[in-house]
Amino acid sequence: MAEREIPRLPSPAAAAEYLTDAWQRSILFLDVMRQRAAQYEAHAAELAPNVLDYRAELVLDGRSLAKPVNYLLARIVPPGGVTIDPRKRPFVVVDPRAGHGPGIGGFKADSEIGVAMQAGHPVYFVGFLPEPVPGQTILDIATAEASFLEAVIARHPEAQGRPCVIGNCQAGWAVMIVAALRPELFGPVIIAGTPLSYWAGVRGENPMRYTGGLLGGSWLTALAGDLGAGIFDGAALVQNFENQNPANTLWTKQYNLWSKIDTEPERYLEFEKWWGGHVTLNAEEMQWIVDELFVGNRLASGEIRTADGTAIDLRGVRSPIVVFCSKGDNITPPSQALDWILDLYDSVDDIRAWGQTIVYTVHEHVGHLGIFVSGGVARKEHEEFASNIDLIDVLPPGLYEAVLTPKGAAVDNPELVTGEWVMRCEARSLDDIRALGGNDLADERKFEAAARLSEINLALYRTFAQPAVRAVTSPPIAEAMRRMHPLRLSYEIFGPRNPWMGWVATEAERVRDRRRPADPGNPLVAAQSIASKAIVESLDAWRRAMERAAEDTFHAVYGTPALQAALGTDTTSSQRPRKAAHSKLHEALVERRIAALHEGMTCGGLREALIRALIWVGMARNAVDERGFAAITRIRDAHPAHRQMTLADFKTLVREQFLMLVLDEEAALAAIPGLLPESLDERRQALAALRGVVEASGAPGEGPSERLRRVAALFGLGPELVTSRKAS
Repeated sequence: MAEREIPRLPSPAAAAEYLTDAWQRSILFLDVMRQRAAQYEAHAAELAPNVLDYRAELVLDGRSLAKPVNYLLARIVPPGGVTIDPRKRPFVVVDPRAGHGPGIGGFKADSEIGVAMQAGHPVYFVGFLPEPVPGQTILDIATAEASFLEAVIARHPEAQGRPCVIGNCQAGWAVMIVAALRPELFGPVIIAGTPLSYWAGVRGENPMRYTGGLLGGSWLTALAGDLGAGIFDGAALVQNFENQNPANTLWTKQYNLWSKIDTEPERYLEFEKWWGGHVTLNAEEMQWIVDELFVGNRLASGEIRTADGTAIDLRGVRSPIVVFCSKGDNITPPSQALDWILDLYDSVDDIRAWGQTIVYTVHEHVGHLGIFVSGGVARKEHEEFASNIDLIDVLPPGLYEAVLTPKGAAVDNPELVTGEWVMRCEARSLDDIRALGGNDLADERKFEAAARLSEINLALYRTFAQPAVRAVTSPPIAEAMRRMHPLRLSYEIFGPRNPWMGWVATEAERVRDRRRPADPGNPLVAAQSIASKAIVESLDAWRRAMERAAEDTFHAVYGTPALQAALGTDTTSSQRPRKAAHSKLHEALVERRIAALHEGMTCGGLREALIRALIWVGMARNAVDERGFAAITRIRDAHPAHRQMTLADFKTLVREQFLMLVLDEEAALAAIPGLLPESLDERRQALAALRGVVEASGAPGEGPSERLRRVAALFGLGPELVTSRKAS
């Protein structure tokens, strides 16, 4: 048995060395806090503060629109060495207005904006000013964003495809609302870290969703807006994020800076510039968000309506929807990012009937902010989305998971791969979404009860308390309370108005000239690390205990049958409380569409036959690989006649042929010989092209090979023509 190591006591010299180091680090830490405060004030004083790493040119000011809003559309100026292809669709990055200022989508060179430009796409940015236009609403913002997209489309008449729009976090659901109302303006929609199913989660893992119920609903939001004299302070939203991880908020962030004071300040100050860029919202805006989304969970069910009564139905989004989420995200876990699919659709066939394409990818560990700011994520997921956005756009309707694998030296046809990862879109079912975890029917009823109680409490507050609160709160008082918010004070107490900070800058310069870091092997350095870990573990234990108590309390209170009955919750239905309604009109349109597809099976020529055969062979793999699409693109570019078909036309053709195969596979295949030309040479060339596309993703297995042989027979050619070129 090994002897237990006895902790080594520091020598007097080691103790003196450590104390000197600790004192110097403390002085330098205070100086970083001073710089942080000065940066905060300078940033707040800017007319349009942002943290973009790129130069931007104003295109359209939302304040000039018929319904003015504090949003702006800007063109990102490509840096030197970056070439933009005017034929490629523009990318529009919409930043979240959730308490912080704009710019997180272009925070670094390796970012959503950066990778889109590297792929040759023009890039635009939708940001906002710190203060809202009086009276603006969320739906006014949606109207403004539609105007922005119209402006972008008008500036790029040569682009093959509508703009790809990226919505981060809060901006994601805002973009989805616009896409549902104005689908003709959108190419693929990428929503990153975006909650669309606000009640969803996994027991023991996602406690933030219980907050509304435990606080009695949205009446506190109304109170906060009234205390702000009609303005909701975004610092309160940032504080909610901080509260999710007290160990990081109260200790780790500061300790990490202090312990790495010689290397960490630049990164720390860079992030704090965005983190401390607090903005405000109109009270009406925030109330709508909480009532309709966070507590009400009405978006996915189509219960939200515009001022003219138009229902916002996410099934009306015609463009592919790409959902990027992470298991490490405690703000928007995968279930909140994906369970809206379960609210809207009964099956994958239902998704296809609505003509929708949904692609999702789940990161294993990155946190909420890492989805937007991590360079590793930008160089992998966002780079692959940008490079393969046309592939995503032409995918047949259905549900897919984007699986990224390293390119490596062994991959087949590496020249067809863009970047260091191979993207493959694999077909999935609703059961794959359910397997990620989520609520059962009993849990849904509890959240429904919490939503009903919220409505009652809000009505009581507005009737009995709101008039008095508004009467005693004037704009100057509200402004004073905003300035006293703890997050703002954490910046200002280290600022130039604090006389006790006057000596710090001079002393910090003196310390830098005499800096003497402690040896890493110093026993007190090790003790410091052990103490820090103990503090973090204690705070994490406290957080887990509070989260468990909150979860147990929520389920105990809102799971009470008597309370559910009193609140009018239906406990007999077997359907989710927020399930989207079926549409008789849609069913009739689907029937007409099915009839048209049956009639169209015998219409067309070689192009239709080739695409139908290619899709049928590919269906045996149950996935679409970027290399196959790259091979199709090369064939199209090499033949001028094929270049006449636009990407939009190609997308329509692929969808039609795919749906024909889904409706009646045998009838669709039997019609292929009638679409082919008489010339055997043309047929051979077409079959060779088909085989080349199939083999671009690697040697076909038995299933695709068998289908290739049947296609050869349908083309009136011998099976020897489909022998793999790699085997010959």
